[in-house]
Amino acid sequence: VPQLGPQLPPRLTQQPWHLLYSTGRDGFSLRTLYRSGARPDSPALLLIRDTEAQAFGAFSASAIRSSSGFYGTGETFLFSFCPELKVFRWTGRNDFFVKGDVNLLMVGGGSGRFGLWLDGDLHHGGSQPCETFDNEILSHREEFCIQDLEMWGLA
Repeated sequence: VPQLGPQLPPRLTQQPWHLLYSTGRDGFSLRTLYRSGARPDSPALLLIRDTEAQAFGAFSASAIRSSSGFYGTGETFLFSFCPELKVFRWTGRNDFFVKGDVNLLMVGGGSGRFGLWLDGDLHHGGSQPCETFDNEILSHREEFCIQDLEMWGLA
């Protein structure tokens, strides 16, 4: 979280962040992650470590929630720590920021590809280059197994 601070919108850099959800504490469930979300107007930071020890994730200016369509703003971004911090910001080509239901959470999209997706049991996920962020694959492989996942929100 400290390394990501300078990448966040300026209005959020001095705010205290709190752990809202952790697979280690709360189990592996997308439904539980949605229930653990902060206030609807609170941003969220998803941090993921896969079974190959790669760390990456997403920042959403809105709370992560279940939705029938895409939501979010151009402040949303993807990031990877492979090997140093790389941030992938909105390209302006579409507004496919975040969309989720009980079976799938997606961040970024276009042409059937998702910048980051997580399945409903939070055991598997994937990352592909997408139009929203023009990102690289966030992990070493397009599909990965999740070891740890945390969601942070503002106090």
